[in-house]
Amino acid sequence: MSETVQIVPDSEHRGIMGLLPAAARDYASLARLDRPIGWWLLFWPCAWGVLLAGGVHRWGLLLWLLLGSVVMRGAGCVYNDIVDVDIDRRVARTALRPIASGRVSKKSAWGWLIALCLIGLVVLLQLRWQAQLVALGSLALVAAYPFMKRITGWPQAWLGLVFTWGAPVGWVEMRGFDGLGALGLLYAGCWAWCMAYDTIYALQDREDDALVGIGSSALSFGRHVHAGVGALYAMALGCWAGALWLVRVDWLALLALLPVALHFLWQVGTLKQDDGSNALARFRSNRFAGLLMALACLVVGNA
Repeated sequence: MSETVQIVPDSEHRGIMGLLPAAARDYASLARLDRPIGWWLLFWPCAWGVLLAGGVHRWGLLLWLLLGSVVMRGAGCVYNDIVDVDIDRRVARTALRPIASGRVSKKSAWGWLIALCLIGLVVLLQLRWQAQLVALGSLALVAAYPFMKRITGWPQAWLGLVFTWGAPVGWVEMRGFDGLGALGLLYAGCWAWCMAYDTIYALQDREDDALVGIGSSALSFGRHVHAGVGALYAMALGCWAGALWLVRVDWLALLALLPVALHFLWQVGTLKQDDGSNALARFRSNRFAGLLMALACLVVGNA
């Protein structure tokens, strides 16, 4: 099988992937190691929870959480591909994935999944027991996520619960169960942010999803995608403003969100619903949005 077939079109590291042996390349692709945007989007809420709770000096913790984000995002992708293999074969963008194309067997995929989870266990053991319990609480949400697109037109709403769970983990690691009001608003904002960016991502698959018969917020919003994404980003900013206010009662603290707000305005204003490459670029730009929010949390949480 040619290198072109073995490296999916939206890989961010095609050169590095091309240097790997074919077998290793398949497993790296299965865990989406060639597409780091996923683990950044999983990591940023972890960092926000730590930094807003005052953890400016906990760089070791942040590195552990980054490693955990890489391996657990990879494990989630492997599990998702095992469950969705029949759907993936019918969608143009996912038909070349290792399990869907037959290059990796389900049995081998389960072995790779277990290996990734064992690394995740090492990360889990670095946390205080309260944060460990919170982290383990996400497992049921993760297990159910691949089935949501089969039973609802809004699977992104469930993903928002799953993919931003790092915010409670980071906060509880720093402060235990103190300040739950601020944590709740931070997590609610994370949920809206995730639902917005994954709606943008889903624009790439609207036609295929409709043909296959699975749900998507990009389909459910219909002609109102811009309004829907804009409203979700506005909700995120409102919730985050409330969280920052509870941590530091100072109107100036809210100015820390201005760069994030401007970035969201740029995303919505330049989004083209019928241009897959445009949607992918706006989706990936949330890596930078996450950094801007991390700086806001660092400033307010450690002032």
